[in-house]
Amino acid sequence: MDEPAPSGRGRGCCCLGGCLGLTAIPLTLAVFVAAIPFGFRAWAEIREVELASDIAPSSGRFINADDVAIYIQETGPEDGRPVLLVHGTSAWSGTWRDTQKALGKAGFRVIAMDLPPFGFSQRPDDARYDRPKQALRILGVLDALKIERVRLVGHSFGGGPTLEAALLAPERVERLVLVDAAISLDSAGADPGFAGTLAAMPWLRETAVACTFQNPLLTKKAVQSMIFDPSDATDDRVELYRAPFSVQDTTPAVGAWIPELAAPGQNAWSLDKARIRDLEIPTLLIWGREDVITPPEQAEQLDALLPKSQIRWLDGVGHIPHIEDVPAFHRALVPFLRKGERRKKR
Repeated sequence: MDEPAPSGRGRGCCCLGGCLGLTAIPLTLAVFVAAIPFGFRAWAEIREVELASDIAPSSGRFINADDVAIYIQETGPEDGRPVLLVHGTSAWSGTWRDTQKALGKAGFRVIAMDLPPFGFSQRPDDARYDRPKQALRILGVLDALKIERVRLVGHSFGGGPTLEAALLAPERVERLVLVDAAISLDSAGADPGFAGTLAAMPWLRETAVACTFQNPLLTKKAVQSMIFDPSDATDDRVELYRAPFSVQDTTPAVGAWIPELAAPGQNAWSLDKARIRDLEIPTLLIWGREDVITPPEQAEQLDALLPKSQIRWLDGVGHIPHIEDVPAFHRALVPFLRKGERRKKR
């Protein structure tokens, strides 16, 4: 006997179930993808539980500078000519490792500082990370160490506060070195765009920070994106960048810094081209020719403004010369700090 044919209803149920199953796959994937940022935010909260004073390398110490306790590392003879090194975004004093050794060997008294919110330095209660305030912290380090005059070296996003400090107290700066510096001279009054919107939403910006700046899984990729030869992002250097990632409440602190990234240096002297033109400090601009973060045009713009500047181009180098071509970087840096000014030909 022939079996009865399946009813239309039964076929409909099978079809509906299959359709629902197919629909559920992308929906499940969408939910999973949407949950990833929350996972990274939770991971940051679990990871960032260490007190900076407990895990900061014993090679350094904390000093009171302006409004916070700043972590510094010192190298070289105490009676050497002082050099203060200021790092960039997501870096800390340890990333100057090779430069500290080279300058110390050359007879300089070298101080590398952690500029908050990065590294092991204390984060200010008022969460102020604008250039004028950061410059006061740089000058506060000099005050705490009783240094009257110094040679200042600032890299990338740390270049803004470094230049700001030189403008605020030019009598205290003997020589100035800006390394692929992110000065953003044309950013004054510019619309911060999406970054500005993000900056105004604390929870969202902290989630974004947990997924990017404070994501250990992306550190190597982040470093590689800034340098010309990805092989220069060696495992030991990547681990060096990750060293402060477990410091308590780093993600909220970096989140509070995001507005400065969105609209850098607002109301800062380092955005005032007239003030920069009047800065009579011998200045060296060390720049990677292959830099795509702060392109060579930005070095040329600064050089045109500064009355006593010169550019030292590094071929085959991107945004972080002091880890990409250490010997070439030191060949540019050490003689300038040691021998002093070479006047620009006009």
